[in-house]
Amino acid sequence: MWPPIRRAYAWVHQAARILANAAGEPAETVRRRLDGLLGAMARHRTKAGPLAAAVEHFHKVTRSYRPGLFHCYAVADLPRTNNALEQLFGSYRRHERRATGRKANSSATVLRGSVRLTAGLATRLRRQDASDLAAADRRRWREVRASLERRRHARVLRAQFRRDPVAYLNRLEQLLCQPALPS
Repeated sequence: MWPPIRRAYAWVHQAARILANAAGEPAETVRRRLDGLLGAMARHRTKAGPLAAAVEHFHKVTRSYRPGLFHCYAVADLPRTNNALEQLFGSYRRHERRATGRKANSSATVLRGSVRLTAGLATRLRRQDASDLAAADRRRWREVRASLERRRHARVLRAQFRRDPVAYLNRLEQLLCQPALPS
C-alpha cells in the first residue's frame, strides 16, 4: 500500500506547492499548472491503487472550487483564504456580545453595521485622534447619516405597522386623502 500512498500524497503536495505560488507567477500560469496536474492525476489515478477514489474526490472538489480559486493571484493583496476575514467578523461579533451582554447580534448590527464595522476596522489599523475627525468629508458624512436615518425610520414604521396595522393604515389613508394645497 505504500507506493500508492506516496504517489497520492506527492500529487496533493504538488498541488499545494502550485497554489502556494512562491515564485509569484500570474494567475493564468498558476491555473495552467494546476490544470496540468489535475489532468495527470485523472489520467493516472489507477496508479494510486486503493486511493483512486480519494484522488477522484480531490479532483472533483478542486473542480468545484475552480471558479474562485485564482482571483488571489490576479488581484494584489487579496488573501488566498478568507480566514482573516472570518476572524475579523468573528472578533466584531465577540466584541458586540461583550458590550451588549447578548448572545445574538443586536439589531444595531443590521441598522448601523456598515458604519460600526468600518469604524472597528479603522481603529485596528492605527490610533485615531481629533485631527482625523477634523479632516473628514462633511458632505459624505451627512450622506451616511441621512442613509442611516432613512433605514432607522423605515424600521420604526415597520414596527408601528406590526403593533397596530389598522391604525397605521388609517393614518396613511388620512394623509393620502387630505388636500394638497390648504384652502
